[in-house]
Amino acid sequence: MMNSIYKYTFGTPEEHTPFKLTGQRIDGDAGGLPACEAPFGAEAITFSVNARGTTLNIPAAPGEQFFGLGLQLKSVAQRGKKKVLRVNSDPTLDLGDSHAPVPFYLSTAGYGVLIDTARYTTFQFASHVKQASAEQRKESADNTDDLYAARALSGTTHVLVDIPAAKGVDVYVFAGPTMADALKRYNMFSGGGVLPPMWGLGIWYRTWVYSTQDAVREQAKSIRADRLPCDVFGLEPGWQTRAYSCSYVWNREKYPDIEQVIEELRAQGYHLNLWEHLYMHPECPIYGEQEPYAGDYKVWGGLVPDLSVPEAAKSFRDYHKTALIEKGISGFKLDECDNSDFIGHPWSYPEASQFPSGMDGEQMHSMMGMLSQQAMMPVYEELNQRTYNCVRSSGAYAAPMPYVLYSDLYSLSDFIRGVVTAGFSGLLWCPEVRQSGDEEDLIRRLQTVVLSPLAMINNWMVPHPAWKQFDTEKNKEGDFSGCEGVVDRVRPVLELRMKLLPYLYNAFNSYRKCGLPPFRSLAVDYTGDANTHTIDDQYMVGDAMMYAPMLPGKTSREVYLPAGKWHNFFTGETYEGATKRTFEAAVADILLFVRDGSLIPTAKPVTHVTPDTVFEMEVRRFGGGRLTCTLTEDDGESFDFLKGEQNIITLTSEEDGRLTLTREGGYDGVRYVF
Repeated sequence: MMNSIYKYTFGTPEEHTPFKLTGQRIDGDAGGLPACEAPFGAEAITFSVNARGTTLNIPAAPGEQFFGLGLQLKSVAQRGKKKVLRVNSDPTLDLGDSHAPVPFYLSTAGYGVLIDTARYTTFQFASHVKQASAEQRKESADNTDDLYAARALSGTTHVLVDIPAAKGVDVYVFAGPTMADALKRYNMFSGGGVLPPMWGLGIWYRTWVYSTQDAVREQAKSIRADRLPCDVFGLEPGWQTRAYSCSYVWNREKYPDIEQVIEELRAQGYHLNLWEHLYMHPECPIYGEQEPYAGDYKVWGGLVPDLSVPEAAKSFRDYHKTALIEKGISGFKLDECDNSDFIGHPWSYPEASQFPSGMDGEQMHSMMGMLSQQAMMPVYEELNQRTYNCVRSSGAYAAPMPYVLYSDLYSLSDFIRGVVTAGFSGLLWCPEVRQSGDEEDLIRRLQTVVLSPLAMINNWMVPHPAWKQFDTEKNKEGDFSGCEGVVDRVRPVLELRMKLLPYLYNAFNSYRKCGLPPFRSLAVDYTGDANTHTIDDQYMVGDAMMYAPMLPGKTSREVYLPAGKWHNFFTGETYEGATKRTFEAAVADILLFVRDGSLIPTAKPVTHVTPDTVFEMEVRRFGGGRLTCTLTEDDGESFDFLKGEQNIITLTSEEDGRLTLTREGGYDGVRYVF
């Protein structure tokens, strides 16, 4: 046992597992939680090995609900379901397929379970009984109505875990006593949550895939001229000489003066982010270095590197450091590190692939996203600069990694659900904005993305910004006459993100220190309220706020307000909780609620964040009495906070509105003025 984290070993675990490859960043303290007994011991788990692999039966009590399994775009609550955790870039059905499957689940009984495997593992949650029993006979039925009723009321069963190929496995059990505590312990065991640079929490804009340096210059200037907030400017595949597979070399036909362009963008306050994937074209400068460390199948004619081999990882990051990062690139969008062999046009390497480390294709698909993230981190640590990036696959122990998941799918309902489910497994998810059918669609999507872990507008599919795309034929000719005024309606949505930037930064710092995700399901905070267990279209934003997204085409929606009083963030109107309530919402309206008794610091919006940015702050009261809150103050971009160069500001507001402030820590600068 290590501070209420229990490890049970069954049989002979495989050599290549998430913990052995990427999980050795251990801090079990979880912000000082007291010790807690395990919910069950190893003897309560039934283990067997057969020709197909390893099977576990883990206890589950009546009424327990289960959450987790990584990013799940189709469902939140898992009791009674069968899920196969398989890496898939097109998870269109509720089968367990995911960009980021994580073999970790949380129970409302107040514990979490991690199965340390890189295999495509099947979980069946309280849906099967091991053998004929009185319990099973009691739940038998003579017709379908009785069958489904019995299924819904099933008593003590098990979580069945089926791990192919393995002859044993390590199981980690994270005690609570609450589900939130178990989640904190898991994330702190992973190394604690990530603290992104402040600029990473600003607005992101990715330009058209066919853009040239002149188009990039024009759009960057246009964003500033329109007074729209933007911190990160992203380039898509066309920046390289070869993209499928990758050369990682600038296309000098499109970007002949890229060094000057980078200087210009940085002078305007932008951080530059580049799209790439791991498959290496023969023209890649490190192709020869990587050949000995590649798998036995290629993708798009490119090598598939085994980044679990230290030499391969070092070659990959050293090239990126000297050729790109030291030349002014702040981060990367790592695409296609998931698997697309389950759709009509497969492109990835097969599960039968073999890699120098001894992993097969199945294991590499499960690990590639995390291995690629891990490979790059020493560069940023050496340069003492934080980064924030996009990635299309991740896995267990991802909490400390500065990477946010995204998808090529585009259902807004699924994207909202992704924010809810990612938080159960130490993942971050971006419900990015791409093309929009009309202005309402654009505004509603923007409202959700600015209240998510990464606020990205991904314009890779169209040549003009999202707010200038509603009349396609005119846009082809550069005529945006149908879009007048749209930018003025977009601006306040983006500025909301910048107003909340200090609040969000503080929420991420809390994630770093105690493991509670800044964006999470209501079930984490209100586990005892069964009404929250199936809510997939509302989520917490930090500790004090809750967001209920509006879908396009809707003018009202039902919102569940948990127990206690809640306040409308914009109007201050107060509502009693423990009830459902229908709210009307015009297109410009955002349903953002604040818990009673909260003090919310907001900033005067800036267009971008620099090391010298000082935020002009306003502190808003929601509720009576003496209210307090904290803010995190540091340089916003280096790792110096790990050396103590960070202040925690405590704000106290008396009933009469008098505000007092204390600063504690070793940072000698000032980021906030009141």
